[in-house]
Amino acid sequence: MQHARGGVEGERPDGVVAAPRDRGQLRQVRPREAAEVVAITALDPVDGGPCGLAANSFTSVSLDPPLVGFCVAHTSTSWPRLRATRTVTVNVLAEHQQATCAQLAARGGDKFAGLGWTASPAGNPVLDGALAWLDCSIEAEHRAGDHLIVVARVQQLDTLGDGGPLLFFRGGYGAFTATP
Repeated sequence: MQHARGGVEGERPDGVVAAPRDRGQLRQVRPREAAEVVAITALDPVDGGPCGLAANSFTSVSLDPPLVGFCVAHTSTSWPRLRATRTVTVNVLAEHQQATCAQLAARGGDKFAGLGWTASPAGNPVLDGALAWLDCSIEAEHRAGDHLIVVARVQQLDTLGDGGPLLFFRGGYGAFTATP
């Protein structure tokens, strides 16, 4: 919004735009970048069954040492089970795995009902159809607003397919098509 003095709403006199006014404004801007969707999996140390969650905030942190990061809502009921294992497996979901993502993102119930998987070298679920997996040990957690930033060290990894990744963009799921 243009002001009478010629500036833009939220803009300081030095031309720098101010911080977001509210969550709604942040939700309007953030969806303009695509995010890769992953599943974080492990075997529950109490009952031995698979546990997991979906995350769309996965990133490479460092090559030396090999570190990755992802964010988890601090209200997650799945994260305490995963954290207790100390080793988790990151599954890079393929573009056709939207239903798998939704199942792992749901609260409660058997998140692995009907999902096929094999064990990674660490023994954690590698989901059928995933593009790649990374076995990671949890290095650190940092509370940041309403989420936890988890930093994990990559112990082992492998690729499983060449398809496109599942992406989250503008509030929905999609695929990536490279331009020639």
